[in-house]
Amino acid sequence: MFAAGGTLGVAGGGAFYVYESLQGDFGDHAAPLSPPVLSTRGTATDTGDAGPVRTEGAWAIDDSSELFLFVHGFDTEDDAARDQAYATQVGLDDLRPAPVAAYSWDSAVNWDAAKRNADANAAPLADWLIDWDRTDGRPIHLVGYSLGARVVCETLRVLEDHGETGVPASVSLLGGAIPYDSVERPGRYGSAIAAVDAQVTNFHSRNDRVLGWVYRVSDRTRAVGHGGINTPDAAPAGYRDVAVTELVDDHYSYFQPGEGCLPQLVEQIE
Repeated sequence: MFAAGGTLGVAGGGAFYVYESLQGDFGDHAAPLSPPVLSTRGTATDTGDAGPVRTEGAWAIDDSSELFLFVHGFDTEDDAARDQAYATQVGLDDLRPAPVAAYSWDSAVNWDAAKRNADANAAPLADWLIDWDRTDGRPIHLVGYSLGARVVCETLRVLEDHGETGVPASVSLLGGAIPYDSVERPGRYGSAIAAVDAQVTNFHSRNDRVLGWVYRVSDRTRAVGHGGINTPDAAPAGYRDVAVTELVDDHYSYFQPGEGCLPQLVEQIE
């Protein structure tokens, strides 16, 4: 994967294809001042630790019956994390109105470090979710986008280890940058997916060239967010693939209002 400030060594036409694949934007949705945010920015260490989670912004959610938590992907600064969560909220307003908080973590580093940081955020996010469940109790829907899918799935493993599998109300993976066999029963996340009470839905698009090309070259495997699970018969209980190729044109469109797959996401959690 492209490193922050780095390159991926692909020659000739392949380099042009990679360049074109990475040209995209998340729409013009700037978050308002002080949106609800959970942050571990600046806490990641070289030893694989992060946290604890800080609560930032205005959490004006007393009148809401549920909460969505949007976990961003690779190479995302804090402002962009907030904007992406806000774009998701705008898209949900006409579908299932609910506040969307951003989970902001240190992903604007090189690819290997970003994956380590994704893993390191599992424990602090799990701790926050457990505390939320015990002190608030309203349903919380996890949305993991791109490398954020790794944060979410690692968090499910921690919740399983703690016997807290009833915490999330739903789990949605959008363009997940995790291996396509990692969600199978014998895979890294299979046991945790089967253990969690909520459905885990993977939304994948073969138009996603970042996953179909860049991720495949960098990690030498296919991403679950490109073509779904490797072996459907090996899917754990509670896992579902939803193909959204006809709706999602690139890596940047999954949660965009009016052009992504948020209506399908809502259908899966109703």
